[in-house]
Amino acid sequence: MGIITQKSSAQPRVVQVKAKHFNSLKVTVAAILIVVMVLMTAIVRLSTQGVQQRQENSRLQSQIAALQGQIEKESQDALLLNAEKEGNRSQAVSYIQDIQAKLKTINNFMSKRGLHSISFKKLNVGDKPKSDTKLYADFSNYLDKLVNNIAYMPMGYPKLSSFTSFFGSRGNPFDFGGREFHPGIDFKGHRGDPVKCTASGRVIFAGRAGGYGNCIKIRHTNNLETWYGHLSKINVKEGQRVTVGDMIGKVGSTGRSTGPHLHYEIRRNGHPVNPKQYLSLNL
Repeated sequence: MGIITQKSSAQPRVVQVKAKHFNSLKVTVAAILIVVMVLMTAIVRLSTQGVQQRQENSRLQSQIAALQGQIEKESQDALLLNAEKEGNRSQAVSYIQDIQAKLKTINNFMSKRGLHSISFKKLNVGDKPKSDTKLYADFSNYLDKLVNNIAYMPMGYPKLSSFTSFFGSRGNPFDFGGREFHPGIDFKGHRGDPVKCTASGRVIFAGRAGGYGNCIKIRHTNNLETWYGHLSKINVKEGQRVTVGDMIGKVGSTGRSTGPHLHYEIRRNGHPVNPKQYLSLNL
C-alpha cells in the first residue's frame, strides 16, 4: 500500500507503508474500544447497583421506622389499657360502696317500719370485679329506685302491737248482731302511745273528721294516702312534709271508738285498700 505526500509543487512523493502496520493499528483501536465498552458497562452496572442499594436501604429504614412506631403504639396501648382497667376497677369499687350505702338506707327504712332488715350478700370492695362496671351502674340505679319506692310507699306498722280489727266486713261494735265494712286495720294501744307515719309524704289533713275523731291524712306517691284515726294528739300540721318513721301523733279514743286504739287506713285513688298487703316488703 502506498501513500502519496506532497514534497513540493513540482513533484509529489510517494511513501510506502506496509499493510501490517495498518493491521496493528486496527487491533489497537479495537482493543481500546473494547476496554472503553467494558469500563462503561462496569460503570453503568455499579451505578444501577448503587441505586438499588439506596432503594433497599430506604425500604429497610421505612420498615424499621414502622416497626418502631408499632412498638411504641403497642406500648402506649398497653399503658392505656392498664390505666383503663385500673380506672374501671376504681369506678366499680365506687359503685359497690354506693350500693352498700343504699342497702344501709333501705334497712334503715325497714327498721323504722318495724320490719326485719333485708339480707343481702356482703360485697367485699377488695375483690376484683367479675363483670364490667355497667352491671354495677345498672344495679346502683335499680337500688336508687328501690330506695325511693320504699321511702314513699306506705309500708310496715304505724304502731307495733297486735291487731284488734281487720279490713273488710266485720261485726258492728255499736250494733250487736249487725255488720259493717271496716276500711282499715285497728292496732291495739294505750292512750298516749306514739304513732309513726309509714311513708314520706305531705300532710293534707290534720284535725277532727267525724267518726275518725282526731285524724291525720298524708298523701304519698302513686295516688296513695294513709289515714290515722282516733288520735288523742296530733303533732303535725296541714301542708307539712313528713318522713317515714316520724311521730305524727298519739293513740287515743276520739270519734267513733270503743276504747284506745289506732285506726290505720290506706287509700289508693280515693278508695280504701287492704293495708295488710303493705305491712311487709316482698322482694
